[in-house]
Formats: sequence, C-alpha cells, structure tokens
Amino acid sequence: MTVLDRPATPVLAPLQIGRHRIDSPVVLAPMAGITNRAFRRLCRQYGTEGAVAGGASGATSLYVSEMITSRALVERTPITMKLIETDPDENPRSIQLYCTDPVNAGRAARILASEGRADHIDLNFGCPVPKVTRKGGGSALPWKTELFRGIVSSVIREAAPYDIPVTVKMRKGIDADHLTFLEAGRIAEGEGAAAVALHARTASQAYSGHADWSAIRDLKQTVTSIPVLGNGDIWSADDALRMVTETGCDGVVVGRGCLGRPWLFTELAAAFAGSDARVDPGLGEVCATLRRHAEYLVEFYDDEVKGCRDIRKHIAWYFKGFPVGSQLRHQLALVDSLASLDDLIASLDLDQPWPGAPAEGPRGRAGSERRVVLPEGWLDTQDLTAQQAAWVAEAEAENSGG
Repeated sequence: MTVLDRPATPVLAPLQIGRHRIDSPVVLAPMAGITNRAFRRLCRQYGTEGAVAGGASGATSLYVSEMITSRALVERTPITMKLIETDPDENPRSIQLYCTDPVNAGRAARILASEGRADHIDLNFGCPVPKVTRKGGGSALPWKTELFRGIVSSVIREAAPYDIPVTVKMRKGIDADHLTFLEAGRIAEGEGAAAVALHARTASQAYSGHADWSAIRDLKQTVTSIPVLGNGDIWSADDALRMVTETGCDGVVVGRGCLGRPWLFTELAAAFAGSDARVDPGLGEVCATLRRHAEYLVEFYDDEVKGCRDIRKHIAWYFKGFPVGSQLRHQLALVDSLASLDDLIASLDLDQPWPGAPAEGPRGRAGSERRVVLPEGWLDTQDLTAQQAAWVAEAEAENSGG
C-alpha cells in the first residue's frame, strides 16, 4: 500500500539518538507482554512501508523491547534472555532496562554492550504498577535524586566505550504534589543521556484521565541539548503532529495507540514525511495482520499453543469498531491453534470496510486515579535512608525474571 501520493515536506528533522539517525521521529513504547520480538517485527514492517515511501534512508523508527530487569539479566534468567532476542534485521536493537540498584544497572549494561546484544539502552523510570513502586522502583525512583543519578551514570559509563546511547523514559512524578520530571531531565542531560522521554501523566494517574502535554513543553524548555520525546494520548498520526506543534518536542513515543493497530506506524511515518494520507484497512486486511501477528508469536515462543494464547489479548484491539458478534469474539478469545484461528477468520465477512471513528481513539485499559503504593517514609525526604536502600535492593529481586 502506498500512502504518499504527492511530494512531501518533512515535518521534523530526523531524530538523532547518539550515533543512530531515526528518519521517522517515532518510538514504539516498551509495553510489558506486548513489545516482544513478534510485535516489534510487525510494527517495523508497517513503519518501513511508510518511511521508505517518504524517502527514508536510515532507521525508520525506534522499536523498544518490553522492560527487562537488570538483576535478571545479570543472572541470565531464561525468560530474560528470551525477551532480549532480536531479529537479524532489527536495527537499532533497543532494550529497556528496569533498574533500582546502580551496581546491577552497570553490570546489566555491560552485558548488553560488551556482548553486542543491543545498540540502544532505554532506562525505565515510568512504570506505575504497585509491585514496582512499593519498593521504590519505576516512577517512584526519580524522587530519590541521587539514586536516580547513580543509575543513569552507571549505565552510561558502561555503555559509552561501545558507543551505545542511553535514554531515559519517565513520568511527571509520583502525584501532583511530588513532581520530578524537570529535575530528572536536568540530571539525565547532565550525566550524558542521549534523549529523555516523558509520559505526561503522574504515577497516581496511571493511564487514566488526560496526558498533560504542557509538561512536555516545559521539559523541552528545560532540557535543551538533547532530544525530548513526548508520550501520552497519541491515538492517531494527527495527535502526534498536534503534540509536536503544541510542545515543540523532537519526536513522539507511541504505546497503547498501536495496540491492534500496528499500521499506525505507516501513518506516523507518512505524517512526519509531510503527507496527509492515512491508512484505513478493511476487515480482510485487519485479519491478515492478526494472522501474521499470531504466526510471529508462534515462531517467537517456538510453541503454537503459547503463541495462540498470547494473540488472544490482542483480538479485541484488532476488531475494535468492527461489527463482529459477541459469540465469535468469545470463540476467538479461546483459540489454541493457527488452524482454529483460520477457521474463525474464514467465517467473517472480510469485505467489511474500515468503520472509521468507532475503530479509532483510545484503546487499552485506562483505569482510574489512585494512591501510589510507596515504601514507608519514601516521601519524607529525597535522600535515600539505609532502610529504603535495602528495600530498593530487594525490588529487583522481586521483579526479576523479565
């Protein structure tokens, strides 16, 4: 499918992440249980289609792995070694690390760098889930500024000899009263990070409400020597263009907006190349993409049952807006083989056109605002107490394994 039907003027300059030139300034956000090798391959194929049509010569976009724990990588747990697998043509190979301890963070970075397992490392300081924040990890960690600095500097120090850029992804802060993003951005910039990305929500918001794009603008005005990327509420290419216009950010990070819609990367590449063309696949093309995704998952797991179980969670996203009956949706959510998936797809009216607005807009769970679960006394001071240091050290052990 050709999405560029006229000469276009690029909206933004290519994104420079260290030595890597990213022609389309778009990053696939790391998502647990989603951005494995199979899904990244699918998104990359769609992104390449749009970028090549727009005259791209470098990497099309940046596609980041799901989060892995630095301690699990140091211990080389089987699930973690599986999660860092990449395709032979995946370039740059981008791995996201979750770290709470500077020593393990450095060791993990050394493994990725010295063993040639990654071309880019992203650090996770944005995860809001309770099992992570209750031990001071994820979006809770930047509150402890020196611990944050220690992790960032440790990873950069180990990656630098191999010319591997390190980026930082974070949230606005813990809640409206404990914002951390501006100070964290300054620290990351000062320690040598190649870029910073901001999900413009607090941890207490999780995925609820609306992203505060004004915070991205504030970060861009504070961090001036490296790229600033914006994340949050990008459901379409038009949203991405509007974010750039309103905030001045250098690129966008897309998460839930591409769930069941990997062709969004075609649209984004076209939009940033200056085209107003968009992709509106009919049900036949959607089902072909779903089937290809399932096949890639089977290959990734080397197990047909596991691959088909994994595709189940994607089915509602793929069929969003299409009039697919509840009984058939239920059957699709129980598929355990590619043959059964093929049979169910064959029973659909594949000539249905793209439904438009019902298929667009938010996707994925939003939830509601909540109190962030934190270690006892975490907010009393931005210094790390001895007891908190012990809790933080335990955090990677509890969340190790990928």
